[in-house]
Amino acid sequence: MAGVSDVRHVLVLPDRDAAEEAAEELGERFGITEEPQLVRDALAGEDDAEDAQWLVVVEDPDGRLAAAELDEFAARWEGWREAP
Repeated sequence: MAGVSDVRHVLVLPDRDAAEEAAEELGERFGITEEPQLVRDALAGEDDAEDAQWLVVVEDPDGRLAAAELDEFAARWEGWREAP
């Protein structure tokens, strides 16, 4: 299949609440049909769950999500999109 790539976007958010809210809104705003994966990302040297960032992993096999739009979207929760 020419032109189809396996793209994965990772949004880094400050806490679980922000990640869950963003994951819900992704479907509404971008028409995502596959539920994003939420992953806890403990900061180096931190054992406390409060000191963890949360990752929202979005599969985009058709490459249709614009990086700039995802950057703006993540910024609403004081987060960012990891560059590939």
